[in-house]
Amino acid sequence: MSSNAIKLNGVRKIYRTGDEDTAALSGIDLSVAPGEFVAVMGPSGSGKSTLMNIIGLLDIPTTGNYLLDGMDVSRLGRRRQAEIRNSQIGFVFQQFNLLPRTTVMDNVLLPTLYGKVKDAAAKAKEVIEEVGLTDRAYHRSNQLSGGQIQRVAIARALIMKPSIILADEPTGNLDTVKSHEIMELLKSINEKGSTIVLITHEQEIADYARRVIRLRDGKIIEDTGAEA
Repeated sequence: MSSNAIKLNGVRKIYRTGDEDTAALSGIDLSVAPGEFVAVMGPSGSGKSTLMNIIGLLDIPTTGNYLLDGMDVSRLGRRRQAEIRNSQIGFVFQQFNLLPRTTVMDNVLLPTLYGKVKDAAAKAKEVIEEVGLTDRAYHRSNQLSGGQIQRVAIARALIMKPSIILADEPTGNLDTVKSHEIMELLKSINEKGSTIVLITHEQEIADYARRVIRLRDGKIIEDTGAEA
């Protein structure tokens, strides 16, 4: 697993609606060191999702740049960005985004279809075991509970051995007990070396992170600081 530092310099993102420009991000400067666990908080419309999309190479800044391990990835072509996204960044979403009538194993294997992976099935079994679902590997995802489905999504995010995990409200559709189980799992993944950037609106979920960044109106208004 490679170690990638995240660095955003003066990142602005402007969306145009009709004749009006809206700034989703207004000059963000942000560094995340390899192995950090960072929670991003803020009200609706604060820019959390836009920030996550830029870090995940799902969107590009209007101005400013995004350095990943020292390389300005924000100006690369779409194909090269897709390669980096698939190999170095894992995604976990609130809505899970699994194929419902497909087995756990096949869902976890999906990212390997876009990159050359040796022994993909063996690697899938490893990450399924890591998230505690070995006995469910050949169940269809629509046969699982919400907590189990999110574990499948985490396993899918891990199979390419990314250095960065982006988790967008990963507990938003779960009850309190399952939410804390998922956060304990993400905490253990972070302790093994993965950088985690988490979006949440719940303080008790953010408390699992070692650093909290608060956004408002596209700007960072609080940052508890990088790890010592």
